[in-house]
Amino acid sequence: MRRSGSRLLALSLVGAAALFANASPAFAQAGNAPPAPVWPADVDPQSGFRLPLIKREDLDEAGRRRYDNANTPGNNIAGLQGPSGIALYSPRTSDHLSAVSRYLRQEAGLGPRVREIALIVTSRSMDNQFEWTAHEPEAVKAGVPQAAIDAVKFHRSTEGLDPTDAIVIQLGREIWKDHKVKPETFAKAKAIFGPNKLVDLVLLMGSHASTAALLTTFDMQLHRGTQPMLPMP
Repeated sequence: MRRSGSRLLALSLVGAAALFANASPAFAQAGNAPPAPVWPADVDPQSGFRLPLIKREDLDEAGRRRYDNANTPGNNIAGLQGPSGIALYSPRTSDHLSAVSRYLRQEAGLGPRVREIALIVTSRSMDNQFEWTAHEPEAVKAGVPQAAIDAVKFHRSTEGLDPTDAIVIQLGREIWKDHKVKPETFAKAKAIFGPNKLVDLVLLMGSHASTAALLTTFDMQLHRGTQPMLPMP
């Protein structure tokens, strides 16, 4: 009996060790995980913003296409719990805005690195946690140096950064914080991008700012389990 009991105990310990060895870090360290944030009372528990998510069956054919597109993994960063979910309430503008955003982000020839710097400097200027937390990892994927990300994130000087990175950051800061672009900043940006791409770059920032306004108004919350990445004032 004693030998049988010892074998049973040993097998139990091996099984427990295997379970935790294969567990995800969040599961294995559940006791150390930060508490889940409590959403404000006026935020819908399913949509994550101040309106309920429109049901697919309540949309017309065009609306259902937009719903399915937003809900397809890989088509956007946030899915329906993000600006695409809010935009379902304005079906007539959704297709037009999506087309403009697609052109500015993917077809204007700005390149992923410039695109993501333009987006994060706008998100930082708006102090929009949802946008920043979605796009900081995208900036890393696009090859934006950590020094450039940190310069934007922590309001640091652009001295020592790549000249193109630095001018995009400076341009965004002057647009959104100073509300005036200096002649020398404009001249540098124009020399780097040319008139056409400079217009597209500013339009990209403006498009992202309008999304930030939408997210702020409807108090979009981070996805469950997502930790905020932007230090807030």
